[in-house]
Amino acid sequence: MSSSSNFFEPRENRPPEEREADLLAALPDQVSFAKANAPYFAKILKGVEPSDINSREALAAMPVTRKGDLVSLQKSAPPFGGLAAIEAGTATRLFASPGPIFELEGPKTDFWRVARALYAAGFRSGEVIHNSFAYHLTPGGWILDGGARALGCAVIPGGVGNTQQQVEAIAHFRPGGFTGTPDFLKVLLDHGRDNKLDCSSITKALVSGGALFPSLRQEYKDRGVDVLQCYATAELGLIAYESPAQDGMILDEDIIVEIVRPGTGTPLPEGEVGEVVVTLLDSSYPLIRFGTGDMSAIMPGRSPCGRTAPRIRGWMGRADQAAKVRGMFVQPSQVAEILKRHETVGKARLVIARHGESDAMTLRCEISGPQGGRDGRALAAAIAESLRDCCKMRGEVELVAPGDLPNDGKVIDDQRSYD
Repeated sequence: MSSSSNFFEPRENRPPEEREADLLAALPDQVSFAKANAPYFAKILKGVEPSDINSREALAAMPVTRKGDLVSLQKSAPPFGGLAAIEAGTATRLFASPGPIFELEGPKTDFWRVARALYAAGFRSGEVIHNSFAYHLTPGGWILDGGARALGCAVIPGGVGNTQQQVEAIAHFRPGGFTGTPDFLKVLLDHGRDNKLDCSSITKALVSGGALFPSLRQEYKDRGVDVLQCYATAELGLIAYESPAQDGMILDEDIIVEIVRPGTGTPLPEGEVGEVVVTLLDSSYPLIRFGTGDMSAIMPGRSPCGRTAPRIRGWMGRADQAAKVRGMFVQPSQVAEILKRHETVGKARLVIARHGESDAMTLRCEISGPQGGRDGRALAAAIAESLRDCCKMRGEVELVAPGDLPNDGKVIDDQRSYD
């Protein structure tokens, strides 16, 4: 890797045919490894001859394991549902994300392969990065931290919250770059401006964990910050990333991506929107056809930046009712848990919207008993506390009368526009 190069490594602009041949050549060994070392895959791939899995057509005949399956799988076979190829004690870090879903960080450097996305966003060795992803129990902070350190950058582990302290650290250390959720950079910049703490050293950012809306990207641009985004998950690491061309998201070099019809394993043609399914070429977490639940589509052609990997249109919503808010998934099961704690709530719907340039959650609850006065305020406060406890983030609570919520089966109503 050269600091003068436009690419993190030569693989990024190799001929597409060469990349496809390399991925398919590695696929049989990866299937064999998963069968031999991960009990779950030994079970579901019983009878599969790994040497036969040497084409996309053969891969498409194998079952899809979806992220939504992990909670039940991990309960029945802790800690990782039999999907991991290493024991918990040989991992570097262990995580408990909302769901709950339990994850691991394997022992190799840049385990989630995020240095590539940071490099494309303009980060270089010797720079200082302020990282505002969460470090506590969830892997977000460590994903970007590991990529930054592999790139040779120093990291300010800001985490979430503590806005004043984070801005003071930015004003003191003068980081050139930021990593975090799309919304939180604005929180920091606004706080710095309002409190006369200079955050102007930040001129670039790599964001993830939520949609980067065009209006917010333009606001950052107007404030002197070039913001690109990447798409990564705790299980798979980097899936895709933007380049300065900002023309779709380029797939990582160490994965095989399919876009399938939601609820099935059937691949869709280029351009059609479906669920992102990933096969990961990794020795710690050898995931075969892992359904993310996220929606996207393969774009035609190549990126103008010169990278030759296929591109996707970016994150286009969820195939299920789960939603990502401020970098964290919110699941219908979490809303169900809130209802269990409050017997007077007959039905509830979590509405997710945008307030300015920030995500906002409102839990609308049908209440059979009194809603007004002090009783209503106390009940709303108690439900809000349960919302925070179950979803690990704050939200508003609105009490409504029975029958006010639509009878359409929707538990999470994501009203944000991703255009």
